[in-house]
Amino acid sequence: MPTRAASTAYAFSASPIKKHNQPVNGTRKRHALLALLCGAAMPFAFSPFDQAWLVIPALTGWLWLIRQGRPLQTGFAFGLGWFGFGAWWLAPTLHTFGHLPWIAAGFCVLLVGAVMALLPALWAWLTWKLAGKTALVLLVFPAAAIAEEWLRGHIFTGLPWTALGNVLLDTPAIGWASWFGVYGIALLPALTAAALLLLLSSAHQRIGLAGIVMAGLLVLLAPAAETGQGAVHTAALVQANIPQDKKWDADFLNTTMQRYASLSTGVAARADIIIWPEAAIPFFLQRAPGWSQWLNKRVEHWRTPLLYGGLQLTGQGTAQNGLFALDPLAETSLSERAFAGKHHLVPFGEYVPSWIPFLHTLVPEIANFKPADDGGVVQLRGIAYGALICYESLFPEEARNRVLNGAQVLVNITNDAWYGTTPAAWQHFQAARMRAVETGRYVLRAANTGITAMIQPDGEVAAIKPWWVQTALLGHYQLSNRHTPYVRWGDWPLLICLMMLIIPLFRGRRSSYE
Repeated sequence: MPTRAASTAYAFSASPIKKHNQPVNGTRKRHALLALLCGAAMPFAFSPFDQAWLVIPALTGWLWLIRQGRPLQTGFAFGLGWFGFGAWWLAPTLHTFGHLPWIAAGFCVLLVGAVMALLPALWAWLTWKLAGKTALVLLVFPAAAIAEEWLRGHIFTGLPWTALGNVLLDTPAIGWASWFGVYGIALLPALTAAALLLLLSSAHQRIGLAGIVMAGLLVLLAPAAETGQGAVHTAALVQANIPQDKKWDADFLNTTMQRYASLSTGVAARADIIIWPEAAIPFFLQRAPGWSQWLNKRVEHWRTPLLYGGLQLTGQGTAQNGLFALDPLAETSLSERAFAGKHHLVPFGEYVPSWIPFLHTLVPEIANFKPADDGGVVQLRGIAYGALICYESLFPEEARNRVLNGAQVLVNITNDAWYGTTPAAWQHFQAARMRAVETGRYVLRAANTGITAMIQPDGEVAAIKPWWVQTALLGHYQLSNRHTPYVRWGDWPLLICLMMLIIPLFRGRRSSYE
């Protein structure tokens, strides 16, 4: 039983601790707020703002905060700023087309940001756990960046939107993407940020300088990107600019079809192929023989093959979204159309995950989509076209698989009218540019409202049209049969190197505590 005097002494000794905790808690809140602001700066590094330089101060400031402790909180705040604020455009999409109240739409954006923020939290925790305040951060921070980016592209079906490596487009270092892919080249901005932080510190300036030199050498020694080979071909990419609220409207169907036909007629004589965007024909031609004959006659008149986005019934109440090929000079009947389906579907937009069956899809009156199991490639007049349907252009492995299956050029058809005039369409376009570099292929991108463009194998935009206008883009492209190192090896060398680095570091840190 404690005495009265002892109790009084304990009270006096505890009171200073309580006062001391107040500034500590205030510091933690300030650090979390600063991390949130660093993360909120990240979206401005990507299209359409294209302020890539912002990545370096944002990552450097965040890394300094990580090294002050509480990495999970700091990492989560950074991720919430990057993916929560960065995905604000989801709110008007969910409100307008998902018919959600603004409050519910805003909550969904916050929820997406919170889920995605778990990965930067892991990045921060790995950095603190394996490097702490030591110079090892020069190795650990970039390695953890690669691990985080790869996981973001795969976990929860993957969402590598605004992938960190995309900021290297339009820089001399972009050639490394043809070797290590978008996840691997995340190393360079992370390495630069870690080196800059060490350079600004008093204890590790020489190591920081060595890191800056290393980053500079990586830029200077970057390999040249691939180029096309062989004969030059001409494609006509049709951008019909169909409003999203009219796309599935039966009363607007005739206008939709006539608009595509009119735009195609104006360019057919000068093109080797015509390409229409995703779900350009917004119904099942299998159920509409009249419209099917109408399309056959138009293609016969143009005498130019057509690739068009459409829907295919697969039975049992399911359908597939994909790319159809129609050639008026083919020996087979025009009713026998080659088809490459979409493999990577959009959760909640094209299918309902099995673990939440009570939710419905955003696309009205369309059956649940089924992922395709074909090779993703269609053949037309001796040319193999690899199909990337909308969302698939975010994923390096999808483009890589098309090339491994023989694609000589990639065709990205999409409908970004969902996003209005928000930055989302430009960020989506930026991802398509990265797929060109990784695979060493031209990307022919036909979008309903834009961004419609032809992308060279080095990621440069060869031709582009303004968005939200009715137009057809004529441009040239070349084929390629070569495989980049990334196509040959994929992500495996990168993942093996990460494991060889991180596992010994974990063992070393564990043994230091024993």
